[in-house]
Parts: sequence; structure tokens; C-alpha cells
Amino acid sequence: MLARSAVRALAAPSSRLFSSSAARNTKVAVLGAGGGIGQPLSLLLKSDPLVTSLSLYDIRGAPGVAADVSHVDTGSEVTGYAADQLDQALEGVKVVVIPAGVPRKPGMTRDDLFNTNASIVRDLATAVARVAPEAHILVISNPVNSTVPIVAATLEKAGVFNPARLFGITTLDVVRATRFLAGVVGAQPADTPVTVIGGHSGPTIVPLLSQSSHGKGVTGEAYEKIVHRIQFGGDEVVKAKDGAGSATLSMAYAGAKFTNSLLRGLNGEKGVVTPTFVKSPLFADQGIDFFATNVELGVNGVEKIHPIGALSAEEQKLLDACLPELKKNIAKGKDFAA
Repeated sequence: MLARSAVRALAAPSSRLFSSSAARNTKVAVLGAGGGIGQPLSLLLKSDPLVTSLSLYDIRGAPGVAADVSHVDTGSEVTGYAADQLDQALEGVKVVVIPAGVPRKPGMTRDDLFNTNASIVRDLATAVARVAPEAHILVISNPVNSTVPIVAATLEKAGVFNPARLFGITTLDVVRATRFLAGVVGAQPADTPVTVIGGHSGPTIVPLLSQSSHGKGVTGEAYEKIVHRIQFGGDEVVKAKDGAGSATLSMAYAGAKFTNSLLRGLNGEKGVVTPTFVKSPLFADQGIDFFATNVELGVNGVEKIHPIGALSAEEQKLLDACLPELKKNIAKGKDFAA
């Protein structure tokens, strides 16, 4: 009875998180399914009615995670793959989500993770290019500002890069901005959506509070505090976990939320717009060819990249600080992949 009640409790919020429009056959792979993000992400994707088949891979633990998650009473089939079964895990996959890598520890920045995670992401992207070259790739592994360009360069070398099919998941910044603003103004998060542009680390994260009916009234010290919290929310979690981990649960939620948005677009739903880090023309003339802004998702992946819109003076300062840092991050990824 307890188990059945627990499943019902899980099913209730999932109906709010996920759209359940008519689904096509959609196989989704999670590469890094045994980790702190991968496990809850796999559970949430099992709860998504748009996922018909779930392929879980990791260098350790994925078959066990798959066996566990497969008992959840939703329609998708789940299969786990061991370390030497990466190619099998990718066969027939339409969407690949990559949370693989090492987490941050106290005192570490996302760039401190670079050397380890860059190699992991490059090798996984090489396998995707070989086995599932038309798959949509969603990158969670940090530092996203650098790992997305690494994936792009790896796919380019293999001759299969399609910029409409590569995404850096910056949804956690959007989720945090929305939740934090709701707390400041005393509203429900559903009523306080915030667009976040730029990248996915510290000063490259630019929340556009002025474009929110609730956010534009936040000024002075309150504005500075919420911006800092949005930009460095990950540090808050790392510190609170006291060396035992980073933002895994909220990241899994954000990853599942973005995956669902993409699947809705791929299924033909119109008007699916959300910020994500993609190859973009917006600042390409400044040597910044990847940038997060509102993107309309559709049957081809990226359908339209929206302009950033009007900025307040404070936001312009944030953007001015973002761009040179983001340019360095992107260059670091490209140099690694060269």
C-alpha cells in the first residue's frame, strides 16, 4: 500500500510538469544515468508520457538504475547498458541527454571541472556521431559554456553537425530565477516566469527581470541580491550539502523540464519557447557563436532564435560583463576540441 501511495504522489506533480499531448515513438537516452543528476533525471523522464523508450547508460550502475526505474507504472520501456555497451544504448535514439561527468565540490568553479568533463563529453559525442548522427543532443555536463562547443566541434569533425539539434540546458537558471522572484514578490512561480540569457556560469547568467511584470518592480539592494542568487545559486547548494554534492535534484528537474519542451516541439506542438544555449547569430559578429536566449522549439529542433529584447541599464551592464567571459569559455571548448 505504501508503494502504491508513493507512486500516486509522484504521478500527481508529473502531470503538472509534463505535457501529455499525443506522443510519437520517442526513444530517449541518458548518458550518465548512474550519477547524482542521472538517477533522478531518469526517474522524471520515466514519468514523461512523451518518452516511449528510455535507454540508460553509464560506466557503472546503469543496469541497476534501469531495473529500479522500470518498475514505475508508466508506459515507457527502460533498458540499462553497462560501460562497454554505449553503441547499443544509442541505437535508434532520437534525443540524447548528457549529465555525465564529475560534480562540483566546495570551492570549485564550473571551469575547475573542465579537464575531466571535457574528455567525457567529447567521447560521448563521438559515439553519438557514429551511432545516432541525427539525434538531438542536450548537454547538462558542466561547464556548459565550453562543453556545448566541444560537442559541436566533435560533430563537425564527423561531418554530422546540425546546429538545430544541439542544446545546452540552461533551464536551471530559469527555474531558479522564477522561484527566487516568486519568493521576493510573494507570488506563485507560475506567475513569475523570467527569461535568462547568456551562458550557464556565474557572470554569464543574465536574468531579464525587467521583462517580467513582477520583476521590473524589483530595484536597488533587492535587485542586486536576487541577481547574485540567480547567478550563484549553485554555490548555495554546494555549500549547504557540505561537500556531499552539488545541485543534482533541481538540475534533474530542469533537465527533464527542458527535455519535455523539446519533445513537445518535436511532436509538432506550436509555440514552445524556452531559453537554451545554442549556436546563435545574435553575437556572432563579436566572436560569440553560442548564446542562450529564448528559442522556439519545433519538429526540426531549433525553429527560431528570438532576439533578447529591450534591456534595462542594469541588465545591459550584466550583458557587458557576460560577453567577454562567455567568449573565453567558448574558445576554451573549441581549443580543447581542435
